[in-house]
Amino acid sequence: MARSKTSARDALKKLREQRAQLDGEEVRLRQEVAIELGKVLIDCGAETIDPAQLRQIVSASMTLGIEETLKRIAPA
Repeated sequence: MARSKTSARDALKKLREQRAQLDGEEVRLRQEVAIELGKVLIDCGAETIDPAQLRQIVSASMTLGIEETLKRIAPA
């Protein structure tokens, strides 16, 4: 019985280590995404948009959905 407790502890330790690695990877990937999105904004000429307004635009678009937002702002 003592062996299974040790095994459970080892598994928990390993899980926590993996979680820490994943957290670090998430931070790195979020930074890469931010750089990519920043480049898109600059390419579109959106670097002059106030950050608070940009946040509102993106939040509203995510709430409506991208397709619905595109239909509303650029009707066919």
